[in-house]
Amino acid sequence: MVRKINHIAIAVKDVEASAKLFKMLLETDPGHTETLPAERVKVSFFKLGDTKIELVEGIGSENPTAKFIEKRGEGIHHICLEVEDLPAALSRLDAAGFPLIDKVPKTGAGGTRVAFLHPKGCNGVLVELVEQSRKE
Repeated sequence: MVRKINHIAIAVKDVEASAKLFKMLLETDPGHTETLPAERVKVSFFKLGDTKIELVEGIGSENPTAKFIEKRGEGIHHICLEVEDLPAALSRLDAAGFPLIDKVPKTGAGGTRVAFLHPKGCNGVLVELVEQSRKE
């Protein structure tokens, strides 16, 4: 079951520079910034009510986020939906014919578990599914 929109991700060339811009725009400090070496990204989150805006910077030119920016420029990268049970959601969506980028959950920012659905099955939108850690 989908609980809510967890965050909207924006692909950026420089997280620090973009964080300054969004700090002025949103009138709040980023609440969480981290580097995910396995995913080759640096992320910064701004909490807005019950959802977040995530700034995503690709590390290295062969990173999918860097390739996205090279092809499309900076901008909205994906929408993340929070689910109660990620393996169950992936199984349900796979059975329904959604093309999965990740058939098995992987570790995301803040200790979450995440998986992505291919944009070709979601009207051109990259969709991330997230399951919060059990302790939250």
